[in-house]
Amino acid sequence: MPQPCSTHAHSTASSAPRTRTVISSLCTHARPSPFSSAARLHRCCANNSRYINNDWILSGRTSYICGSFLRQVPMDPVGIQLGTGNLWSCLVNLLSKDPKWLSDKMSFFFPNMDLGSQNEVSDPEQRVILQLRELHSQGLDTWQSFIYCVCMELDVPLDLEVPLLSIWGSEDGKGSPSRLGGSEESQTESQLHHGLKRPHQSYESSPRRKQSRKQQLELAKKYLQLLRTSAQQRYGDRLSGSEQPLASHQPYIPPILQWTRATVPLDTQQGAVMGDIKAEDGTDVNIWDLFNPRTKKGPRVTVLLGTAGMGKTMLAHRLCQKWAEGQLEHFQALFLFEFRQLNLLTSFLTLPQLLFDLYLSPESGPDAVFQYLTDNAERVLLVFDGLDEALQPCSGGDTGGLEGLGPALSLFSGLCDGTLLPGCRVMATSRPGKLPPCLPAEAAMVQMWGFDSPRVEEYVSHFFSAQPSQEGALAELRVNRRLRSMCTVPALCRIACLCLRRLLPARAQGQSVALLPTVTQLYMQMVLGLSPHGCLPTTTLLGLGEVARRGLETGKVVFYARDIPPSVMAFGAAHSLLSSFCVYTGPGHLQTGYAFTHLSLQEFFAALYLMGSPEVDKDNLAHHVTLNSRWVLRTKARVGLSDHLPTFLAGLASRACRPFLGQLAGRGEAWVGARQAAVVQVLRKLATRKLTGPKVIELCRCVDETQEPELVRLAAQSLRYELSFHNFPLTRADLTSLTNVLQRREGPIHLDFEGCPLEPHCPEALVGCGQVEHLSFKSRKCGDAFAEALSRSLQTMGRLQKLGLAGSKITAQGIRHLVKALPFCPQLEEVSFQDNQLKDQEVLNVAEVLPCLPRLRRLDLSGNNVSVSTLLCLAKVAVSCPTVRTLQVREADLIFLLSPRAETAVELQRAPDLQESDSQRKGAQSRSLTLRLQKCQLQVHDAEALIALLLGGPCLEEVDLSGNQLEDEGCRLMAEAALQLRITRKLDLSDNGLSVAGLRCVLSTLSTCRTLAELHISLLDKAVVLTFAQKTEEQEGPQKSAAFLDSLVSQMPSELPLSSHRIRLTRCGFQARHLQQLCKALEGSCHLGHLCHLQLDFSGNALGDEGAALLARLLPGLGALQSLDLSGNGFSLDAVLALARCFSALQWLFHLDVSLDSQRVLLTGARRGRDIRAGGFLPDIPAGAEFSGSGQRCAPRSFCLRECQLEPLSLTRLCATLEQCPGPLAVQLSSAVLSDQSLETLLHCLPRLRHLSLLQLSETGLSAKSPFLLADVFSLCPWVQKLDLRSLRHATLHFTSSREREGVCCGFTGCGLSREHVASLCRLLSKCDDLSQLDLSANLLGDDGLRCLLECLPQSESQQHLSGKRPAPGGDSARLPARPGGLGEPGLRAELPDSLLQTGGGWEDTEAERVQLRARARAQTGHRPEPVPAADRARTDPVLPGPEAADGSSEPAEATSWAALPQGGRAVGGQSQGAGPARSLHPGLGQHH
Repeated sequence: MPQPCSTHAHSTASSAPRTRTVISSLCTHARPSPFSSAARLHRCCANNSRYINNDWILSGRTSYICGSFLRQVPMDPVGIQLGTGNLWSCLVNLLSKDPKWLSDKMSFFFPNMDLGSQNEVSDPEQRVILQLRELHSQGLDTWQSFIYCVCMELDVPLDLEVPLLSIWGSEDGKGSPSRLGGSEESQTESQLHHGLKRPHQSYESSPRRKQSRKQQLELAKKYLQLLRTSAQQRYGDRLSGSEQPLASHQPYIPPILQWTRATVPLDTQQGAVMGDIKAEDGTDVNIWDLFNPRTKKGPRVTVLLGTAGMGKTMLAHRLCQKWAEGQLEHFQALFLFEFRQLNLLTSFLTLPQLLFDLYLSPESGPDAVFQYLTDNAERVLLVFDGLDEALQPCSGGDTGGLEGLGPALSLFSGLCDGTLLPGCRVMATSRPGKLPPCLPAEAAMVQMWGFDSPRVEEYVSHFFSAQPSQEGALAELRVNRRLRSMCTVPALCRIACLCLRRLLPARAQGQSVALLPTVTQLYMQMVLGLSPHGCLPTTTLLGLGEVARRGLETGKVVFYARDIPPSVMAFGAAHSLLSSFCVYTGPGHLQTGYAFTHLSLQEFFAALYLMGSPEVDKDNLAHHVTLNSRWVLRTKARVGLSDHLPTFLAGLASRACRPFLGQLAGRGEAWVGARQAAVVQVLRKLATRKLTGPKVIELCRCVDETQEPELVRLAAQSLRYELSFHNFPLTRADLTSLTNVLQRREGPIHLDFEGCPLEPHCPEALVGCGQVEHLSFKSRKCGDAFAEALSRSLQTMGRLQKLGLAGSKITAQGIRHLVKALPFCPQLEEVSFQDNQLKDQEVLNVAEVLPCLPRLRRLDLSGNNVSVSTLLCLAKVAVSCPTVRTLQVREADLIFLLSPRAETAVELQRAPDLQESDSQRKGAQSRSLTLRLQKCQLQVHDAEALIALLLGGPCLEEVDLSGNQLEDEGCRLMAEAALQLRITRKLDLSDNGLSVAGLRCVLSTLSTCRTLAELHISLLDKAVVLTFAQKTEEQEGPQKSAAFLDSLVSQMPSELPLSSHRIRLTRCGFQARHLQQLCKALEGSCHLGHLCHLQLDFSGNALGDEGAALLARLLPGLGALQSLDLSGNGFSLDAVLALARCFSALQWLFHLDVSLDSQRVLLTGARRGRDIRAGGFLPDIPAGAEFSGSGQRCAPRSFCLRECQLEPLSLTRLCATLEQCPGPLAVQLSSAVLSDQSLETLLHCLPRLRHLSLLQLSETGLSAKSPFLLADVFSLCPWVQKLDLRSLRHATLHFTSSREREGVCCGFTGCGLSREHVASLCRLLSKCDDLSQLDLSANLLGDDGLRCLLECLPQSESQQHLSGKRPAPGGDSARLPARPGGLGEPGLRAELPDSLLQTGGGWEDTEAERVQLRARARAQTGHRPEPVPAADRARTDPVLPGPEAADGSSEPAEATSWAALPQGGRAVGGQSQGAGPARSLHPGLGQHH
């Protein structure tokens, strides 16, 4: 062995002191860092560059000093020249002293090595030689990495460390230890991977042998045992040395697991016995429940979802470990695959190759083993880790059977759908993202949420077990909310424990946690812990960061030895920053792969390189600061590898990281500050944009990591007032970052979380977020743990006005915490616990909080399990609570509506214990309550309890009990109690099984209820509604009554005045046999004074003609009614005639309106307008009413019959019926067609209708003969005052009450009369001695007809005068007025159809006719025409007013009528004879257009 180092004899005098100083320093600091002094000197000589060691720099003379020192190290030059034989021997002797360390390194570089075969060698030195041969056979990269591990981790003498690094650790080292350590044969043997768990032989190339059944079972048994042994070696608990902090033994605390998709209920008993992974709430799942043999019908495929760092891979390893220890005994075989390794396959695989070549090959008989696994597939479990890392899309096609070749993901698809190894169980882990479509729809989805606060404390307690810093670590976690929130991620919890173990002993309480405010600084402290003496291995850290960055940019997470420099590999292996595993790339191709122990660790080192490497400019750095959307379920087929990279870059932009980055980069503070400012500037731009919910969370994470107050304030103020988060998972860390940002916001904000998978304890992160006004959660993932965490946050939200927790699974345990927290939110105005799993007691507990919330306006408890007894208790709460205005329950709906008064709210805030103050008692007396209990399955005894409950309560505005099971008795009880309950508006008893007998009972109760305004019962429609007047008579004073009456004046005619009462018995199926009992039930109520103006409605029944006849006899017993509606009862004309007889029997009946085809039958009284309470009933007096002999004016009666075929016999019967009707009587008939015989029959019946005042035929088709039949009416009925026939469809006859008539008016408008009709018509009209007006407009008379008409005009001794008048603009008629005769002699005015007068060749163009007409007029009159008196004109012509003047007003009364020219001509006129306003017509002056 070489001697210890000493001063070289040939050193010069000038350099000797300095050399001795340096050597002394190097020897003194033998272990200042992971590298030894000799290694550092060697690197200085090789690089001929500067070297940083703490605070001093060696440069310039460094080469001379290092060379001088190396010359002082005695080495055997012959040994080096001969192949480093002495060096090999020294290395073997050194490693023989620590075989445990060498075995660990062999496991790192050979993940698939079977160490048991090497332990069989008895000679320790020979065993070390075999292991070294294996290492060297892996190639130069692996051998150099191992040499660096030796020098970094072991206590290597200085004279041995220097040659190791210079010869075998350098890039140009050519030493070959195999030359002195063994022969060429041994080297070849080692290169064949001797010592692997099984000598590698592909399944496809192995020989096929036939075995018996017994031999197959023996081979399978051996293989299954080999599987358990291998799992114990791979995943068993292994303790590492304390010098490797990241590799130290870590406790396993089971994370929170929750179902995310409905699956078959699992038996949790087995998991509880095993006592491993805990169950939370009713929906949390135990990991053992996923593979319970009792759930044979459960899903075969289970997917475990969790974000990075939640412990998915750790759980998969834990599963393998527990199976190897004998748990999960249902499974005989368990295989674990990682997609990051499967992605590296370069050749296609079959399922046997996947099981035997990639995982573990059997010693012999692979066919027999695979056949056994196929026959017992239900006892085989395959676990696939990292499904989100699968690169190839999953093909949905055929996999080609067991022997078919396909990519690894296709094999996974075949296992999921059962085409490969049918019956086996499959479990996959994945980050949330778009899962491959090959997963079956019934796959069980389980969400992993990491730790809650109890689990965090449990993990820390186990980590610091038997250490004095245990209590200190727990105390730091309990007081620091930020650190506790970060520790909910298991990976961060472990790093936090490592940092606290280093920081706690040297610092006072609180100082350690102050160094860990963000996730980035947590990782930074971890890196600082790798160099305990404060000397950062900057080159190694940047090299590791470059490897990480290059992997992220190329999508690479698995590296080979050639990808990582040896020194970086040694550093990563020494501190467990890198993990190793065997990579199978094809048959016969096995390599060792390396990866960062966690993906977030790779992202951190990549961010470290981007921020600290001078090779990366600021533009490239800013390019990596982006916001990744979390809506990956719809947008990404594969989750990106750099999700946390922007967060780490933002964290490194914090001022607290500036010294660390300056030391890492070897640059000044200005250089680091400029790079940090570039990152902050990008975040400033992002903060002002309108972002979606997922990007808002990412922005808050980044902004919070920067610890920049101005940036945080900018982001907080830029957020929208209503912030919605929909359909993406949220963790407690997410809400913590959001809360930290919102605390810098000045204004309020609304937060809405809908459809987001939420971590059970994430609401704890909202503690102190006082800016939230509206907070709403709607997710099936929220359970009791969520409610408990939320209750702790509610107490700190002083502005909270609306709280919504809908669609969750809260039970009694969770609601208990919320009920205690609600009184601490006095500003709450709306609370919703809709669609939860609350039962009776929980609902009552929530309702009892109502008096403690003075500003509450709405409480929604819909969608919960509430019984009838609880509903009655809730009604009692509504009665007793002074602020409740409405309780609305309908099936699943349960809503309280409240209307708090300002003074009540102030009193409750000042003195919350004074619940019975004077103002509250007054409010209880004055308030009105609306109670709606619809479809609640209430029965008779419930109605009795409800009545007793409501009797002592406030006035009830509305009580709605529709859709229950009250039946007849319950409806009767409620109707009887209506007056006592002081219902002011409505009582609804619809759909309660009321029968006809029960209806009569309800009717009998009307005699006791004086406030009833309307009763509506429809048995077929299941409607029973009682409407009440707003105020009772006792409550109304005279002034209020007068104001109330005045307000009714402006009501529409269809609106009922409050003095009217209506009973509607519609669509009840009543027949004639029911009328006797109904009228008997109504008699008592109808004769009461408060129902004197009753309106009855029997529409929509089946009374028929028999019922109409019976009702006509029963109506007098009902007293005076306001109206009676009998529509829709199947009436014929016989029923109409029976009802018409009621005119003589019923004094109140004034109007009978019948539309026979549409079955509209309405009987009404004469009452119109408002009800005058002081004077009683006084109807308005209609026009045309007559006075009785006592001087009282009689209101006319009307009979209207529409849509009826009027035959002669029917008209005879109708007129005979109407003969007995008291007058005056107006009759309106309407028929599609009225024959001449029917019209003649009707006209001959008119003389018998002594009280008839009006006869109207409307919308009735008449024949061309009808004008002559109607013209003869003057001879049949001498008291006809006016006859008007229009278009042969509308005929109106007015009758006078006196036998002497004056100024009879007659009109036949648009009846198609021509020249040949004039003579006949005038002959019939001549029988009327006092005809004063004749209207023949819109006919076909022409010139000849006009001449004939002029000849037929009646002549009198007074020499009637014919004159014309200027037409009004747009006029279409010509009126020829004649001067009336002397006293008592009426004048005649004929109105002609100007539109049909001939203008060409007519009388207007003949001068002779003009002269003849003028001479005749002068001869007949002898003087100018005199105007018709206004009184006479109004009497004789009330229908046809004079034309309007130019200003729009009516023509003066003394002016005569104008004669209008035809529409085709223009107005002509001349000056009349003499003075006066009248103008004569000059027919000869007409002109053509």
